[in-house]
Amino acid sequence: MQGFILHTQKVKDEDLIVSILSPKRFIKTYRFYGVRHSSILNGYKIDFSLDEHPNFLPRLKDVLHLNFSWIMHREKMFIWQEFIRLLFNHLKDTEVIEEFYFLLLEECVKRFEKQNPKRVIVDAYLKILEFEGRLFRDFICFSCEEKIQNQITLIRAFLPSHNHCALGYEFEEKKIKYFYENQNSRIFNDEEIQNLYNLIKEGL
Repeated sequence: MQGFILHTQKVKDEDLIVSILSPKRFIKTYRFYGVRHSSILNGYKIDFSLDEHPNFLPRLKDVLHLNFSWIMHREKMFIWQEFIRLLFNHLKDTEVIEEFYFLLLEECVKRFEKQNPKRVIVDAYLKILEFEGRLFRDFICFSCEEKIQNQITLIRAFLPSHNHCALGYEFEEKKIKYFYENQNSRIFNDEEIQNLYNLIKEGL
């Protein structure tokens, strides 16, 4: 079985509660003697097996790290783990889960090899909004409910508004339309990417 580690929590002694995103489940497991085994870190992809217990969390065992080519790149790993923390907070109350999230992380891992990691996360965030039915394409201001034209201000979850209706980041309408239609952030400059990334860090 394979999965991405989304969260770890220390318990008694060196034991850990480890939350793992597998293709179809969000699994909470117990790992004994964490310090005495290979390290378990947020964002790592692992191959593993479970020892099921009817009255307790399944025990995590036979852990094998599936390394990324960029895993030692400090900046990329920091951005990756930030996104992983956001995803954990977004999914932590679910158990059965669509394969979409696992496949999205696999896609991000591959794109991190050669692309700007913040652009990869911006694209991934848009795909999450689209998949969950939370992407507003009609550009109606969430505050005044009037049509927005030319310049669109986005706030958390890419909610659209007029610049006088909310505090956020302003973008050209044509750029947002291209972004939504192509699910690719290449049309934005680095400053715009940073602004979109700042919105993502507010939460999924």
